[in-house]
Amino acid sequence: MPSITHHGAITGVTGSCHQLTLDDGRALLIDCGLFQGDEVGPDGARADQLQIGFEIGSLQALIITHVHIDHVGRLPYLLAAGYRGPIYCSRASAELLPLVLEDALKVGFTRNQALIEQVLSVLRQRIRALPYDQWTALAAAPGASGSADTARATAANPRIRLQRAGHILGSAYVEIDADGQRSVFSGDLGAPNTPLLPGPRPPEQADVLVLESTYGDRCHDDRTTRSERLRAVIEHALADGGTIVIPAFSIGRTQELLYELEALFHAHGPAATDRTQARPAWQELQVVLDSPLAADFTAGYQRLRQYWDEEAQARLQAGRHPLAFEQLVTVGSHAEHQHLVNYLAHSRQPAIVIAASGMCAGGRIVNYLKAMLGDPRHDILFVGYQAAGTPGRAIQRDGPRNGHVMLDGERYEIRAQVHTIGGYSAHADQQDLIDFVRGIPAAPREIRLVHGDAGAKQTLARKLRSIVPGSRIEIPG
Repeated sequence: MPSITHHGAITGVTGSCHQLTLDDGRALLIDCGLFQGDEVGPDGARADQLQIGFEIGSLQALIITHVHIDHVGRLPYLLAAGYRGPIYCSRASAELLPLVLEDALKVGFTRNQALIEQVLSVLRQRIRALPYDQWTALAAAPGASGSADTARATAANPRIRLQRAGHILGSAYVEIDADGQRSVFSGDLGAPNTPLLPGPRPPEQADVLVLESTYGDRCHDDRTTRSERLRAVIEHALADGGTIVIPAFSIGRTQELLYELEALFHAHGPAATDRTQARPAWQELQVVLDSPLAADFTAGYQRLRQYWDEEAQARLQAGRHPLAFEQLVTVGSHAEHQHLVNYLAHSRQPAIVIAASGMCAGGRIVNYLKAMLGDPRHDILFVGYQAAGTPGRAIQRDGPRNGHVMLDGERYEIRAQVHTIGGYSAHADQQDLIDFVRGIPAAPREIRLVHGDAGAKQTLARKLRSIVPGSRIEIPG
């Protein structure tokens, strides 16, 4: 039977990288992600040590579940280590992946644009874009010759199928049929009510399930509650002339926020159909997307609108623009960024700023935090998971009691108000994960919990052991 080795996402929620080794020694790699915060991989990889430390000679293919950096960020290092095989992903991911890796290369590899273009050229040649819900047989094993040998090699080769995961645009969970076993790798699963995207449906079969557990110990706020909480934070900013600073990764969470903000402007702005809900001050409020990469991804979401869900399609049909509404402005150059930081920090112009990185570990968000953390007029709003050891986790934990955080080696007191709205997570929560497992007609023989902190994995494991007692629940590591 095939065996599974985990090269990441077993001490926390980053560095996703899993290897399925077949009976004949060939292997498939599912994701090759970046580590963040304090997390460390079995091969010694960490945020500042990303070279590939595991053997890659047996790898037949790399399969990408989605293009978040914690799932694809080490791909350039995999190429540098000598990987020469194909890279399988969904059609939408095939369009977005070069954008993600170009940015990753600039931040962590080189600023040499000619060298970056060489890497991206190799990447584009290797990408094999696949449709959802269609089995694909991988190429025959190297060395097969003659029609009989080729037929036997092809028959023995694994088949893969991508299914919608509902996490971000292009996200998929991966089904692999090989050596009499169906292995399913969840990647990151989305919640059923994730904006813009259809929710995931469970697989029809899974002998072994590798399941994420980011929110294995909690359930999200419902969509109505989270929208009202967001509205309340905005009303506070309007009242005191402060800025709402939202750390968000450039793909997925940013577009979901824009979608939700458009709905709030539609409901509460001067043109609200229900005049009792109209608030004229909203007309002066700007939403600032301060990230060229996020702007590129948002444009990509708009180009790929055929993958949006029915609710989003209905907004388009009604003449609304969920990702390009009137109050939205984007910031391009670094000079514009610096000017805006200074202006918003010292004026009383209310604004909502969305900037990366989502865990405050770098990027333009850090300049906003340095300028605004010490002023109680401003609000820091977390809408995504904050990994242990990141500045975002420190602000989220210590901000409500007026603590401090270290940014670029300097101490900053936290006087701004700090909020967390968990309902905006693009990850499935505990109940969603349980429903995903329950929806598989025959319980998996084995479920391996990854991509979660220790407490989340242990809590989910206890739940699953009571719900699917015939399954062996493993926590690798």
